[in-house]
Amino acid sequence: MDGLFDVPRPGGGGGGGSLAANTHASAPLAVRMRPRTLDELVGQEQLRAPGAPLRQLIENDQSMSLLLWGPPGTGKTTIASIVSQQTDRRFVEVSAVSAGVKEVRAAIDTARAELVATGRETVLFVDEVHRFSKAQQDALLPGVENRWVTLVAATTENPFFSVISPLLSRSLLLRLEPLTDDDVRAVVRQALTDERGLAGRFTIDDDALEHLVRLAGGDARRSLTYLEAAAGAATSTGSTTIDLATAETAVDQAAVRYDRQGDQHYDVTSAFIKSVRGSDADAALHYLARMMVAGEDPRFIARRLMIIASEDIGLADPTALTTAVAAAQTVQLIGMPEAQLTLAHATIALAVAPKSNAVTTAIGAAMADVKAGKIGPVPAHLRDAHYSGAKKLGHGATYTYSHDAPYGIAEQQYAPDVVLDATYYQPTSLGAEAAVKERWERVRRLVRGRRATG
Repeated sequence: MDGLFDVPRPGGGGGGGSLAANTHASAPLAVRMRPRTLDELVGQEQLRAPGAPLRQLIENDQSMSLLLWGPPGTGKTTIASIVSQQTDRRFVEVSAVSAGVKEVRAAIDTARAELVATGRETVLFVDEVHRFSKAQQDALLPGVENRWVTLVAATTENPFFSVISPLLSRSLLLRLEPLTDDDVRAVVRQALTDERGLAGRFTIDDDALEHLVRLAGGDARRSLTYLEAAAGAATSTGSTTIDLATAETAVDQAAVRYDRQGDQHYDVTSAFIKSVRGSDADAALHYLARMMVAGEDPRFIARRLMIIASEDIGLADPTALTTAVAAAQTVQLIGMPEAQLTLAHATIALAVAPKSNAVTTAIGAAMADVKAGKIGPVPAHLRDAHYSGAKKLGHGATYTYSHDAPYGIAEQQYAPDVVLDATYYQPTSLGAEAAVKERWERVRRLVRGRRATG
């Protein structure tokens, strides 16, 4: 069945078993080394502690659905397997990438039939549940509500944004933390000696180990994939030692830990914006590089730069917006990879530019007044006087044409009475805005006359 993975029990019997119980010698190292019990799980101490909800669920054999939220390689699939194995439930996996409503309902119907016929419960593991549509997630509800399955759903995205409320409210939400370098180091060392792993056939130099740990980026599965590749490279040269050169040969580069559709997208984007705002060009370039290497849409990055130019720089550097718009146009014209230079150019320019949020606070204050109902009538002398009958209404009768006044600035009322003395724009003394501030203060005095000085 497409999108459905029902693991056979050892010995070829019917039903299903856990992933850990059904591995074989030719399986990938990461699969062979999958922890079989909660105590073998590396990291996630908050989930393994005595009395923790997950431990109670497993040890007391409770029927409760789980929603596992965490970065890749932190143990989500493993926890589903442990729940299945330690509670003697069938293990069935549905991939949110390839399964549809039909496959979901079929999995639940099969689990229900098994429960009725044999009394054996089923763990239904849904990987990347955030990729399911609302209709697909809705299809899971009957199985969860009636406890025909113990649902274990995994996601790398914030479930409060990606999982429907009925499913969220019926599941125990467990947050998995990123693995530390010490955690990953322990995983690699265990795989080197464990009979399920490399069984002591290889040793690894310290610098090679640190290389693998660094490239894994907190992903245990990735660290084992890299170790297996390095062991293969050592075998091809007739060596039983994995040195740094061997590790580097086996692993060209680490995949950037960044999910364009998940939390990493929002976290890295947020860090990029805040680094530019904070004037740290080096940090901004780091996050820019992470986005570009991960394949982020360069138009998205260009749009963020245009927003930053007005939101965080404004008139402190009037050229910032011009630079950002030019970068966006260049991205459209030449595309990647050449546009990475333009995006770097704009990022550096905006990061080192003087900063002011006076434009942001000005429009925010003006809109707040409007939303609060401060919307007085337009002064009569400013109203449109170009249509027949306008003069009889007094429209434009006392209007002073600015170019006829000294300095091109006429003293007259522009704002409605209700916001007559509002001071929305309050420029800073930073960068080019210092000159703008000086001019604006003079202009405001000329426009408002005695009100500005009184």
